[in-house]
Order: sequence, then structure tokens, then C-alpha cells
Amino acid sequence: MTEQHEAPGGVSGRALQKDIPQATVARLATYLRVLATLADEGVAIVSSEELAVAAGVNSAKLRKDLSFLGPNGVRGVGYDVARLRTRIEDVLGLSQGHRVVLVGAGNLGRALVGYGGFQRRGFTVVGIFDNHPDVIGLPVAGLVVCDVAGLAEAVAALEPTIAVITVPDDAAQDACDRLVAAGLQSILSFAPCELVAPATVELRRVDLAVELQMLSFERVRNADNASEAVATTTGPPRPASRISHRAPTAHTSAVHQALKHSAAAHTASSHTATEPSSKGSVVSP
Repeated sequence: MTEQHEAPGGVSGRALQKDIPQATVARLATYLRVLATLADEGVAIVSSEELAVAAGVNSAKLRKDLSFLGPNGVRGVGYDVARLRTRIEDVLGLSQGHRVVLVGAGNLGRALVGYGGFQRRGFTVVGIFDNHPDVIGLPVAGLVVCDVAGLAEAVAALEPTIAVITVPDDAAQDACDRLVAAGLQSILSFAPCELVAPATVELRRVDLAVELQMLSFERVRNADNASEAVATTTGPPRPASRISHRAPTAHTSAVHQALKHSAAAHTASSHTATEPSSKGSVVSP
């Protein structure tokens, strides 16, 4: 058997990072989530078709994405789940794990700290900070909320690699400035406003309102499509056309079969939410 999805041999995941498109990186994170689930279910081997269906992409795109990682699968056999998972973790920089600090101990911040899924994926929350007297000192998922005034000293001691901001708009820039001053270069913000940071800082923003608006758009579009389909099927008969129409392809049924096969194989072989609350959030000095 021959290896498929070849890439230059001997190239480390870190060396390949600069060549991977951003869209592919996003999909690699999805593949990693699926592989983690398969591993938890005891699945050892997965085909490209099964992995593609579970990740919501076509198999050609999946194979192209994985080609950036070097040789992974065996033609006619599939991918070794544990090996591919390790390879993606290496490329995404997750091999050594990450230590995370969070600024803003409001409802959203406390919920994120209490979410156990982060640690299972290599992200350990090591500190949570705020300046509200009502929340400083409170226990949250095994941690104690600390005063943000001591953020710089705490960062030096905790050595986090990533920071998360969960404060309202008017406090977000101050929180960002504090984190940058403390030496953090990777920041994820849940505040809907735009933040300013040095070019050396990787700053990503999760706007929950935008995500809800996208869902609203899709809901309306799907409803319109459904109405058009009903109108088409219930309308008056259309005159016969001289143009012959091809029969439906087997693509849909093939996808369903892949999902069914994946579930059967697993058995046989054992084989964001609300806006940050104003209470418990950093405010500008």
C-alpha cells in the first residue's frame, strides 16, 4: 500500500504553519474536534469520506487540507485517528498545551472558566481577574477571582500564553491594554467593539450578536426556499419540456450511507451565548 496526501518529507508541523491558508486552519480545528470524538469512542481508523461527512466538508477538500500536513493516510485503509490527531495538534501548536488567563468575572467569564471542554483540548485556565469588589475573592471552578490591579505580577508568575476578555464594550480596551502591558501576545475578546493592539499581538474577536444575525439570515432564507419549494410542487402542472432532465444523483444517498457506515463501524470495532453582564467586569480607571 502507498501513502497518500504526500508533502515534503521531514518537514515539521511548525515549519509547515506558514504555508497553510487561514481557511484550512479553521477546518483543521474542526477535523481535530471530530477526531477527538472518534478517539473517545475507541475508533482507530477513519476513512476520508467518513471524516469529511462528520466535519461537514467534501472529501476532496478534506484531502487537500490534510495534504498540508504531510503523509497521513494509507490508500484503501484510511487515517489512523490517533496519529492524525497528534499531527493536527502539532501544526496548530497544541502539543504543549496552553495556559489561559481571563479578564472579566461576570456571567460569561464564569461560564467559560467552568467549561471543562477547554482543558480536554489543551487549554487550561490558570487565572481569572476582575476589579468589582463583589466578585474579587469568589471561587470559580477551583480558581479564586483576583484583583485586576495585580494582573502584571500574576501574569509573570502564571506564565499564560493566551488571554480571554469577557467584559463590556467600555471596559474592553482597558482590559486589552493591561494584558498587552503584561506581555500577552495572543488575546481573544468577546467584547463586540473593535480593539486596538500592537501589530505584534494576535487579537481575535468573537461577536455573539453577529453570529445571531447570521443565524437570523439563514433562518429567513431557508424559510423562503421552503415556501418556493411548496409553491412549485403545489402549483399548476407545467407543460412538458423537450429537454430531458437527469435523474437525481446518488450523492445524497452516498453521504447517508457513509454516515450509517461510520456509525456501524464505530460499534462493530469498538473500533457563543449571551452578552457579558455589566456586573463583575473590569471598568476603565
